[in-house]
Amino acid sequence: MKPDRRIEPKPWMSAPATRAVVAALRANGQEIRFVGGCVRDSLHGGFAGSDIDIATPDRPETVIALFDKAGIKNIPTGLAHGTITAVAEGQHFEITTLRVDVNSHGRHADVAYTDDWLEDAARRDFTMNALSLTPEGDIYDPWGGIKDLEAGCVRFVGDAAERIQEDHLRLLRFFRFHAWFGKGAPDHAGLAAATAGAKLLNRLSGERIRNEMLKLLAAADPAPVIEIMAAAGVLGEIVAVANDTNILRGLQEIEAQSGADPLRRLASLMRDKASAETVAERLRLSNAESARLAAMRSPPGTINAALDERALHREVYAHGAERMVDWLILAAAEHGKDGARYRQLIEAAKAWPPAVLPIKGADALALGLAAGPDIGDLLKAVESWWIAEDFAPTRAACLDKLRSLAAARKN
Repeated sequence: MKPDRRIEPKPWMSAPATRAVVAALRANGQEIRFVGGCVRDSLHGGFAGSDIDIATPDRPETVIALFDKAGIKNIPTGLAHGTITAVAEGQHFEITTLRVDVNSHGRHADVAYTDDWLEDAARRDFTMNALSLTPEGDIYDPWGGIKDLEAGCVRFVGDAAERIQEDHLRLLRFFRFHAWFGKGAPDHAGLAAATAGAKLLNRLSGERIRNEMLKLLAAADPAPVIEIMAAAGVLGEIVAVANDTNILRGLQEIEAQSGADPLRRLASLMRDKASAETVAERLRLSNAESARLAAMRSPPGTINAALDERALHREVYAHGAERMVDWLILAAAEHGKDGARYRQLIEAAKAWPPAVLPIKGADALALGLAAGPDIGDLLKAVESWWIAEDFAPTRAACLDKLRSLAAARKN
């Protein structure tokens, strides 16, 4: 088999860590190739140099022995599927033995090892992910992945319905990859297969769906793909969301400078706290993610465009800057062109330094006050005064206020 294209080796390919791993794997003269995202991304605007995948005909036990001999740390992270992780100079490399799927279960496959590069490429999901690259820069493209990548066509390897039956997560990956690499309408065969197989998503774990959805929402412009998923009946099998993406589109515009926040984008598809809580449970979000998602869809009524500076400070102090920024950004996205005031409040909330009451219970005890619930009441009274003064009083002023309040109580 001849290579289909040759490229000049990229910096990540010639990095010392990569060279060391390649040399170890080639010690017995074996052919190895880079595969997966590092190849695809190197052809599509560049690769950052993380998550480097390598394929080899050698069995896992041979790979381990080669790394041990070369003094390279290795971990049997996916031994059941032929994967070893090597660590060189802090860089992680996943080395997987060439394989074929023997029996698929919709979530994973039983595999057998092979030394046939074409068989290994045939088991991959999309043509752009079936590319392989030698350390010298030769690219092998048995399924037309380069052409599809350049055309922005996310196309399944072989029959789309069969690929989805083998691993149901590929249905979501189809939309996620279209959000990142697609141009125009999705591949017709892929969309038809995804639409027909939408119910299969109910067989997947929430964690797997969560990971794909958040990666999809991290794309530069996921709104069109979300709309396609909704029209195809796919989105409704995952989350109960609104029927439009207007807030998401506004959010994308606001985030153009600061970068995408996938969880906030997910929240933009919710309409209330109840739906957010349902989605959080379905996607098995962490406790922190669940709390944030629910909070984003239940802002207090005091959060509005009429906030002045002092009121904004009070809200930030009460709820925290992160939560306030979430509410304000979503409000700005929802109001669109009329959200200019919210955008001003966003910047003001980010700029205001966190305020901490400058006195504590120990200060009350140092003044000779008896331990007990009265101290808590006095501190709350000082805090209320401090807040009303826009957090300006110093520690000395707060101590004076504490003394005066304590004296008034004695009298």
